[in-house]
Amino acid sequence: MTGYYDYVLGLIPAALIGVTALLNLVGLSLISALPAGAVAAATVMAHAIFVRAPVATDASADASRSGRGGAGSGGRSSA
Repeated sequence: MTGYYDYVLGLIPAALIGVTALLNLVGLSLISALPAGAVAAATVMAHAIFVRAPVATDASADASRSGRGGAGSGGRSSA
């Protein structure tokens, strides 16, 4: 089953090559089109790193380490 990061890995070279080729076909020189393609690929990578980060949040990581699954606040029992 393909996930978000599988699509990102395919979209990085597609954005680089696709945007560069499109701008080159429109009439921009290759020297000018290549940085625009690189910016598009960098945008895809930045979205994957910063917007949909592949790490767990602190709350879920703490809950999984303690084995309690978020029961109680501050480590206190509710009983």
